[in-house]
Amino acid sequence: MDGKQIEIEVHNTLRDIPAAEWDACADADRLAGQRCANPFVSHRFLSALEESGSVGAGTGWYPRYLTVRSYEGLAAAAPMYVKEHSQGEYVFDHNWAHAYEQAGGRYYPKLQSAVPFTPVTGPRFLGRKDWRGRAQAALTQAMVQIADDHDLSSAHITFCTPEEAEIGKQLGLSYRTGQQFHWLNDGYENFDDFLARLSSRKRKNIKKERSKAQKFGGEIVALTGAEIQPEHWDAMWRFYQDTGARKWGSPYLTRTFFDIIHETMREDVLLVFAMRGGQAVAGAMNFIGRDALFGRYWGCIEDHPCLHFELCYYQAMDWAISNGLSSVEAGAQGEHKLARGYLPVTTHSLHWIRDAGFREAVDKFLEAERRAVSQDVEVLTAWGPFKKTSEEDHQ
Repeated sequence: MDGKQIEIEVHNTLRDIPAAEWDACADADRLAGQRCANPFVSHRFLSALEESGSVGAGTGWYPRYLTVRSYEGLAAAAPMYVKEHSQGEYVFDHNWAHAYEQAGGRYYPKLQSAVPFTPVTGPRFLGRKDWRGRAQAALTQAMVQIADDHDLSSAHITFCTPEEAEIGKQLGLSYRTGQQFHWLNDGYENFDDFLARLSSRKRKNIKKERSKAQKFGGEIVALTGAEIQPEHWDAMWRFYQDTGARKWGSPYLTRTFFDIIHETMREDVLLVFAMRGGQAVAGAMNFIGRDALFGRYWGCIEDHPCLHFELCYYQAMDWAISNGLSSVEAGAQGEHKLARGYLPVTTHSLHWIRDAGFREAVDKFLEAERRAVSQDVEVLTAWGPFKKTSEEDHQ
């Protein structure tokens, strides 16, 4: 391979790709001693999904990691999967699949660049610093070529960054938006400082909810790193199973996934438990990024008023303030988060549809959907819990 040649490969397992090479593309700006900017695209997290059997045979998620190599080594990469369904994606295309199959087409399998079961915005086109301008174009071209060569209906890049979305539009991909609720740390010194920025009614409501939650009869603890012990994962697994069974029918992650995370990513995890009599009765699991806290799973074995809000939202905000993080991302959906200080943000995805007629129909739908999402974000932001100018003038 000379200096001008590149080699594009598809790998069925991440074991074929050295962790240091993958992570050099996944987090090219990372300095020694820093956390991952986005832990979900790290070699450790994606490997845990694969090694635990959470993706692979029998799951409908078949790994096909896409790489670009130059003479200097791994230059760019993308987490990619062949999908047999649309579960665990959180960018819903079930209606597309139904419409295409009603018209006589075959929607599955499809190609997906994503982090499975993880509705978190992050880079999908990973590249070394010297490949930053070329990685997305090379990987997109390869992804589309693979889908076309194998007669797949479509290729999708979900929860990509805004910058990737802009480049994707320029490359001719269909563009889709969605909405989540994130909490932003506006330089707060403590939780009371945050409360002081809210309208009087919202401030009183949050204080009331926190007071109710604290009366569950025990104590709330936040654990990370070496503080997390194997028994804590036993509790988190019980909570995850309960929530998963109610939301999805069956949990996506296996028990082994949590064991692997314990060994490889404890420093990147924050567990918040409601403890009583030495037993966890409710808990929330978060991943810690360089500048953000990512709320992922919650569950309980007892129902207590407002305990969900306390463990998932308020404790996360408290921890982010104390540790200098700029935001908390509390997962998909949930307009109830608005009253608790989480504001609407736009999410992005890119799509390639093989059939020209179907692509035209999808593009028309996406145009209308983008307008609706934009309007929702604007309206919900205006309804946010923060003080309005007139109220500030009367404080």
